[in-house]
Amino acid sequence: MMTNLFSIFDPSTNLFNISFNWLSTFLGLLFIPYVYWLIPNRHFIFWNFILNKLYNEFKTLLGPKNHQGSTFIFISLFSFILFNNFLGLFPYIFTSTSHLTLSLSISLPLWLSFMFFGWINNYQHMFAHMIPQGTPTILMPFMVLIETISNIIRPGTLAVRLTANMIAGHLLMILLSSTGPNFPTYLIFILIIVQILLMILESAVAVIQSYVIAILSTLYSSEVN
Repeated sequence: MMTNLFSIFDPSTNLFNISFNWLSTFLGLLFIPYVYWLIPNRHFIFWNFILNKLYNEFKTLLGPKNHQGSTFIFISLFSFILFNNFLGLFPYIFTSTSHLTLSLSISLPLWLSFMFFGWINNYQHMFAHMIPQGTPTILMPFMVLIETISNIIRPGTLAVRLTANMIAGHLLMILLSSTGPNFPTYLIFILIIVQILLMILESAVAVIQSYVIAILSTLYSSEVN
């Protein structure tokens, strides 16, 4: 019996005083090695097609000054978040991406590395980026303050965007499913259809949020070059 609406997001479940919930984060690794010993199938060809499209898009966003191989960082980020978002849709699997612990651990080091690289190597560009072209002189101090604040909160907004979207869909499905025992029989079928539609929506959200995080990280990286 569920004692708390947020109990499914509780990472403290343990066995022998070891928190096994976070091990679900690495379950996605089990789906990767099969490509090394199985002949290419439709699943592999489809996944390879997606990665090629992502590579071309990230390469375009990073521009001509991008470092060789930097696109693979964001492709790996997309794949990691996508695997964890989808695994969280299965019953009895802990949704690690619904915690700020994981999402901040992803966004904060990325943002810090971009900032260190930008201020050490392209400090003139970083200073110029704080004041958009054509800004009146009287507004320059305010623009510097606004741009600084918006830059500082970027890792937080990335983390909260991912966490909030994953929590919202899961909570909605839990709230609807918990009302099932009180419904008459003819409404149960409607509830099942609604839950199926919500599951499809959550699957789309899992893909979209992975793509959004990867694209925003790519854009933040392109700004420091």
